[in-house]
Amino acid sequence: MKITIYPRGHSLSAFDLQHALNQEIWEGDRAMRPSIRDRLLEIAYDFVAKNELAKEDIKDIIVTGSLANYNWSSYSDIDLHILIKFEEVDSNIELVKKFFDAVRSNWNKIHDIRVKGHEVEIYVQDHNEPHTSTGVYSIIDDGWIVKPKPVRPHIDRGNVVKKASSLMGEINKIVSFYNHGKVERVLEDGAKLKEKLKHMRQSGLDRGGIFSVENLSFKVLRRSGHMGKLYVTMRKAYDQSMSVPE
Repeated sequence: MKITIYPRGHSLSAFDLQHALNQEIWEGDRAMRPSIRDRLLEIAYDFVAKNELAKEDIKDIIVTGSLANYNWSSYSDIDLHILIKFEEVDSNIELVKKFFDAVRSNWNKIHDIRVKGHEVEIYVQDHNEPHTSTGVYSIIDDGWIVKPKPVRPHIDRGNVVKKASSLMGEINKIVSFYNHGKVERVLEDGAKLKEKLKHMRQSGLDRGGIFSVENLSFKVLRRSGHMGKLYVTMRKAYDQSMSVPE
């Protein structure tokens, strides 16, 4: 069965500044609504328990990203970050990071938890990792670590469209390889592209923050459905490569 190359359209209008924080999540700009906070704590503690960690291992639980800022939209996820000290788990910090990346990725794939229509995405983050977002809220302390300001950012729309369109072309090419039975090419090129996207987004966050060209291009790919297409194509290619024909 072929995979459709071109998903639904995308628009940069979703990145426009809102006049207020999402009032289904927040009470003005002061604090998170108690019912939302309680549910997010429950989700985080459930994740921790199911992965054989103790509440005492948690240094903080934070919400960050666009829903903790004025650039939220209907596309926004609730980015729920669980902060622990990786060095307390094992001295090989890189190994700990890879383990938690795999665990949280699997959790996010098998669960579709939504709060007020927004999907909850769990991340496990080293306690010492610096905050790059302009909005960071501690759920445990029930207060802002970094309080967002309604300052209209500069968005280089032309370069965002150019970079996102180029990356969409690369993803479409990988999908085309799958549709033509080139499974090994899908796995090879897909793995390289995923690594490229990871480094691209991180470098953008490090240099220009959440409104960098790289980060916004990544968000366009995710909201347009292209990231989903890439993951589905790679999964199907892997399953096919491991199957033995009758």
